[in-house]
Amino acid sequence: MTGVNVLVADDEPLARRRLVRLLGKLDWVGQIEQAADVAEARYKILEFQPEILLLDILMPGGSGFDVLEQLGPEPPVVVFVTAFDHHALRAFEANAVDYLTKPVEPGRFEQAMERAKSAVAARNQTDRIAELQETIAALKRALREQPKQNHEFWVKVRGEHIRVTQDRITRIQAERDYVRIHVDGAEYLYHETLTALEQHLGSEDFIRIHRSTIVRRNAIARIKQAPFAAMVAVMKDGSEVRIGRTYASVVRNQLTKNREINPANETCL
Repeated sequence: MTGVNVLVADDEPLARRRLVRLLGKLDWVGQIEQAADVAEARYKILEFQPEILLLDILMPGGSGFDVLEQLGPEPPVVVFVTAFDHHALRAFEANAVDYLTKPVEPGRFEQAMERAKSAVAARNQTDRIAELQETIAALKRALREQPKQNHEFWVKVRGEHIRVTQDRITRIQAERDYVRIHVDGAEYLYHETLTALEQHLGSEDFIRIHRSTIVRRNAIARIKQAPFAAMVAVMKDGSEVRIGRTYASVVRNQLTKNREINPANETCL
């Protein structure tokens, strides 16, 4: 078999580049397209009609589940690219064509792609749709049962890549196509948009207080009133972060629930 078209749907640029590089080493792979979010993945599937889809689970604009549920009558063979641990993966292992865990290991990648290639050649469309439906249900169960993830980010500093885990981050600020991640008194530029990064963090630990700022909930010491009816979040390290007007009511409701306003017109958290 030659010329099998593949779509790589993953919101992380580094992950996409790695998958595309590995695909380029397979002589039976034809055209390769990329998608960075759910909307783009849906569009590329309709336009490009890939025979194999490498699909991340967590993406901006929804999730990999949303992509699967809206596949047409001739769906591609799907290989999942996930951050699930191996215990959760067992919940849907029997239903998925295959899965890859990040960071993707080249030997494991080749094995998964060989399985996908065989599935393209052998499976009829009816079987593929039925298996996708089973896989969606199993993946959703696995996601509900999955322990809380501590996502990690690799930031480039002076030619080196430094590992930054989610549990060390205190706040993140947007800077055009980058974000500035604040960690333990240091700060790093990371090539990702704030909206895309927000999809990975989860609302339990982080809250968006401005269109350009996300902060860790337990890193906020108090909220105080500022001039002209503005609000400011005072962080535990003493820094102050402005709360956007459109976010003010949500922030106050979420962070000051069952709290008292002190005489200094501040909400202590």
